[in-house]
Amino acid sequence: MNVFSLVDPVAAAIVIGGTLVATVLRSGFADCGQALAALAAIGKPRFDAQGVRAELAIQVREIHRDGVFRASPHHMGDSEFDEATDALLAKRSVPALLDAHEAHKRRRIEANERAVQTLVQAAELAPVFGLVGTLYSLSQLAAVGIGKDAFAGAISTAVLTTLYGLLFANLLLAPLARMVERAAAREEKERQKIVDWLARQVAQDLPHRKPVELAEAV
Repeated sequence: MNVFSLVDPVAAAIVIGGTLVATVLRSGFADCGQALAALAAIGKPRFDAQGVRAELAIQVREIHRDGVFRASPHHMGDSEFDEATDALLAKRSVPALLDAHEAHKRRRIEANERAVQTLVQAAELAPVFGLVGTLYSLSQLAAVGIGKDAFAGAISTAVLTTLYGLLFANLLLAPLARMVERAAAREEKERQKIVDWLARQVAQDLPHRKPVELAEAV
């Protein structure tokens, strides 16, 4: 088998170029930028759970020692936990901590869904442009005075564009979408564990509000 026979720059340009252009037109620059950012983060640690927990442990010790009224916010550079601890100390309430976490979680989930959906759309478009390349190549067969070599070249490009479209979609784009999705799910799981741990740690130091007692009817 001659591997070099599977290399066709024209077929690759039709499939890859067409897929990328169509994806940008469908999803827009913002979603494509989000997808590129998610792809750039693949292989890199998205969230340092141990580091964040160690920093939060310092905040918890300060709350245990000084009380929630006198403890100062201890920022660590993670916007979610910085805002969450600020809300916790300002309102002296676990629900305030959880609300800040949920707000950040919603934004992260939305951004990750946009990135995954963009990659999924690209995976759906790649076979389409494989077919486009096939039809384009077959249309060249009707050229006047086409020779044997030109005929073979047109058939080869027609076959390879279909092959490139299937490979580009199923061996690259679709797996990348799942990788981004799995990485986002792992991050959310780790963040939720730390939020739950933090809420348990500080609950005993927060003032307990007595429930409002209803006046008895006369």
